[in-house]
Amino acid sequence: MLPKPHRLTNSEDFRRTVRSGRRFVTPTVVVHSAFDGGDEPARFGVTVSKSVGGSVVRHRVARQIRHGILGTLADVPPGSRWVIRALPAAGARASEELGAPGTDVQAGIELALKGSGQ
Repeated sequence: MLPKPHRLTNSEDFRRTVRSGRRFVTPTVVVHSAFDGGDEPARFGVTVSKSVGGSVVRHRVARQIRHGILGTLADVPPGSRWVIRALPAAGARASEELGAPGTDVQAGIELALKGSGQ
């Protein structure tokens, strides 16, 4: 579970991040990032649609994505917003292939950090 200060909870924040942020794609996730600056902690949101699989699969994928996010909290700049959207291929991946260090979630976040100049 992500610490409360690091969670995106408002649907408008999700929408604004996806629409105005930059997008980076890996084989199993799409990472949307927006860098606003400021002193508040970086906030993350996770979306997993029904195209990924049934309820059990979607919840497993969301947990694995959140686990991957936890490994990058120290690397992301404060005041940034992130939305990580699972692609249908994420449902077929084994748990250790999705959220473990060096996998798609962390690779997408690293791509976003490099692409933004952070």
